[in-house]
Amino acid sequence: MPRHVAIIMDGNGRWAQKKLLPRTMGHRAGMAALKKVVKACDELHIPYLSVFAFSTENWKRPITEVDYLMNLLVEFLHKELQELHDHNVRINIIGDYTVIPRQCQVEIDQALEMTRHNSGLVFTIALNYGSRKEIIDTVKCVVEKIQAGQLEPEQIDEASFSAMLYTHNIPDPDLLIRTAGEMRISNFMLWQIAYSEIAVTPTLWPDFTREDLIKSLLDYQNRERRFGGLSK
Repeated sequence: MPRHVAIIMDGNGRWAQKKLLPRTMGHRAGMAALKKVVKACDELHIPYLSVFAFSTENWKRPITEVDYLMNLLVEFLHKELQELHDHNVRINIIGDYTVIPRQCQVEIDQALEMTRHNSGLVFTIALNYGSRKEIIDTVKCVVEKIQAGQLEPEQIDEASFSAMLYTHNIPDPDLLIRTAGEMRISNFMLWQIAYSEIAVTPTLWPDFTREDLIKSLLDYQNRERRFGGLSK
């Protein structure tokens, strides 16, 4: 069983289009699917779940859609936080959420504070996140530490670099799931998924169920992870 499952949740818009509904309704249906997947990961004792909720590129979408997504996040945290806390889930955020609407920041801060001591599933939400920006920010951090005399160039290795990434407090994903059949990474955890197993499903995210998750997990268990080496 993977310790860390990461998901690129794709297909909300196409789901809505197929049903002749506004794109916003696809996002709402996607939020319902997310709730089910978080619950399933908790019940299956998967220690870490990370989801790509909003990228640095998503600001290019129509302002009405962006506003809806932000309000939907507030609604999700407001409605689900107590239940997540009761199930010992710890909320974690990666990305710069200081630039999103103030009410969203308040809900996030409350979620982080309420669940910070929980020891169950670590549920990471990538919000206003872009992996290239993360890597650039980490390089800047390395340079600053060298200039301050806190780090020698010879000390820089994969471990020390990883310790300065946004994801320093969680392990790299073992399994990356992408819904809606798209064969791309979309600037998500580029450093961290170097040796992740990847599962692409044609299922649109709002239709993604516990059974779809289990199917991906079973497929993962039938693979041999070699990390660049040879088969045993």
